[in-house]
Amino acid sequence: MKTNSIALITGANNGIGLELTRRLLGEGWTVLALVRSAFPSDDALIQKALANRQLRLYKADLADFSALKRALDEIKSKEDKIDVLFNNAGGSFPELAYSKQGREMHFELQTVVPYIIFMELKDLLKQGSFKTIINTSSSTMKMVRRFEPAELASPQTFKKLFGPYASTKLALSLWTREVAPLAAAEGLAIRSADPGGNNTMRKGKNSGLPWYIKLAVKLVMSPPSKGASLLYEAAFGKHKMLNGVYLSNNEP
Repeated sequence: MKTNSIALITGANNGIGLELTRRLLGEGWTVLALVRSAFPSDDALIQKALANRQLRLYKADLADFSALKRALDEIKSKEDKIDVLFNNAGGSFPELAYSKQGREMHFELQTVVPYIIFMELKDLLKQGSFKTIINTSSSTMKMVRRFEPAELASPQTFKKLFGPYASTKLALSLWTREVAPLAAAEGLAIRSADPGGNNTMRKGKNSGLPWYIKLAVKLVMSPPSKGASLLYEAAFGKHKMLNGVYLSNNEP
């Protein structure tokens, strides 16, 4: 199916982002990939799309604001529109780490950067047909027992998955809800969505998952195509007219 629709996906080169990229390419979309590293060299669909520019690469370490600004400026100078923005990049870290700007890394990548990308690319989104932003959140935010906004940038304690990771996903869904009326006034729709439990573990990468979660991931969790499907439904499914909501299992 041919289409002139364009999606921008952060974290498009692995896990859920890669599966979402492959699905949209298969449906004829053009995908703009805002990523830090290269795509798999042995993926025929991806390599063909790169060659014919159906898949266009914009590289940056999103946690480095100088690099992020250069990439966003390049996108704005080269692209005429964006139909859907998937703020998907993120991940869980095994210990406290800080960005070049001095903020805790989960907060920078999962809360601050999606907001910056949304604000910087609003004008391109307003030129698109779908005018939709999907922020990848997580049901782990339900485990946050005490939300301390003032500690997001510099947490006093650290806990794998259920600490800064969960708090910053909650913060993401909260700002998504709060900004929705302003987005709607400009003709845009924004939602956050949980892609569910997916096996996105990569060999050689020290993830921030507790050991018992790692075991569950290996034994029972879905392949990343399941999470990609939920993000796809968040953008184009039965709740596509809702604004500001958080979707879990494709229900608000």
